[in-house]
Amino acid sequence: MKIERAELSVIGPETKRYTWSHDLPEQFQSVTILRLFTDDGVEGIAGVWNAASYDYDRYTAECLRHLMPIVIGRDPREHTELMFDLRPRVWPLPPGAMALLDIALLDIAGKLANQPLYKLLGGTIDRIPSYASTPMYEDVAAYLDKIVEFLEQGFRAVKFHTWCIAEDDLALAHEARKRFPDVTFMLDAENNYRVDDALVVAKELHALGFEWFEAPLHDSDLEGYRKIVAGSDIPIVPSGNWVQDLSLFEECLRTGVWSRSRADICIMGGITPALEAMRASARAGMRCELMSWGYTLAQAANLHVMLAAGNCSYFEQSLPYDLFEYGSRTLIRTEVDGSVTAPSAPGLGVDVDWEAMAAKTVYSLTCDRTGVR
Repeated sequence: MKIERAELSVIGPETKRYTWSHDLPEQFQSVTILRLFTDDGVEGIAGVWNAASYDYDRYTAECLRHLMPIVIGRDPREHTELMFDLRPRVWPLPPGAMALLDIALLDIAGKLANQPLYKLLGGTIDRIPSYASTPMYEDVAAYLDKIVEFLEQGFRAVKFHTWCIAEDDLALAHEARKRFPDVTFMLDAENNYRVDDALVVAKELHALGFEWFEAPLHDSDLEGYRKIVAGSDIPIVPSGNWVQDLSLFEECLRTGVWSRSRADICIMGGITPALEAMRASARAGMRCELMSWGYTLAQAANLHVMLAAGNCSYFEQSLPYDLFEYGSRTLIRTEVDGSVTAPSAPGLGVDVDWEAMAAKTVYSLTCDRTGVR
């Protein structure tokens, strides 16, 4: 079996844009998709989520211009050898670019084995509780109205992306807890606080019974995170966007930087390193609250990893549904019991509407034996 052709596209389907902080412009969210075609007719697919200000991201896709030729003519079953040959040599490459290649190869492996990826990777569970992950809304009243909608849809837990202003975020936290005393809540500050503010918010959220406090500081502020972990009782979780190297990730586990870890298949460079990050967290006696924000292809990859590892508390359900389901006939939605179920088809298990994807393509590349164009 040989890979004959690779096709890459950036899809920008939005009709409405959102943000997650008062100082962040409304974001252009896209899905970058890789398709690997083999001479045996087996196709591997992968998708990663991107967000950027002012225009759709193209850098993840453009970096694959220099990697796709390496896989042409190669046997996709030689996953370890291929990923070794694809490793960056001179400059670091976006982990999302590496993730696309890793996931597409594993999608082929799952299809050849006639197994969904979570089973191929050793998972024994097929569902996990989920939480509604919000964008930023206008005011407290809007959040409270949305919580009512989420509960009607089956959610039992909600994570707030807020204004990332400590006093405003706490006002929301207090009102949400007062109105909904039995709902599980988390708060994500999108790396925006200073240490002193973060300690105040952490203590308040613990008193309000929040499940965790996410991204109070930039992930690179390891000492700041240690201070917050030591000075509060609520679980402290990083954003998971900036620690992209497994050796640094494991060092953070060893040195008490977080209460729970956080990662993502795009940020870690694929399913393979993300699964290892989760297993390293388990060895450290820590849950890894894997991200799953993004379009269906990215959601599915993260869901397979968390089911395979078994030490993640929740699936992060990106909302609103219709935006993130664009171009996918396979839907990953929270059910009436507050959980999501893994796709059951082989590999990633996602059935893609390629005609719909083509209609919203903003960038594309094709690679075969004749080169990249």
